[in-house]
Amino acid sequence: MVIALAKQHAAGQTLKIGQYINQIDEIAAELAVPIIKGETPTKDRENLFAQFPRGELKCIVVPKVANFSIDLPEASIAIQVSVTFGSRQEEAQRLSGILRPKADGRTARFYSVVARDTIDQDFAQNRQRFLAEQGYSYRIIDADEEFPKSNSPQ
Repeated sequence: MVIALAKQHAAGQTLKIGQYINQIDEIAAELAVPIIKGETPTKDRENLFAQFPRGELKCIVVPKVANFSIDLPEASIAIQVSVTFGSRQEEAQRLSGILRPKADGRTARFYSVVARDTIDQDFAQNRQRFLAEQGYSYRIIDADEEFPKSNSPQ
């Protein structure tokens, strides 16, 4: 699902956010895009963060811990995955960061990929209720409807 969304929004400046390092490593490898994590040298990190707002880099994969340490206002797409037990405040912070007005007037999209019938779905519903209480609107999209298996690029 994450790969399909990423390919659908390949033209936008996209952040992929995940909790599990092995999972975000796989996402970055599949998409052939850079990943910024704890062991990324400062110079490389700064270079990637400088390329992104200039549009030289369209996609960066980051771990969930990057919530509080990055500021990429030109990102127009955020796709989060595996944020099990993620707090409502963390989600609100990610959402408000991506929805900031863009210099060129682009709109933004924020996706939270959640597996059906899991404990994560329960936590996601709590985060959704909180966001609705804060005035955000959202729409639940079923992956099977949006990306039929016969057409899915996964």
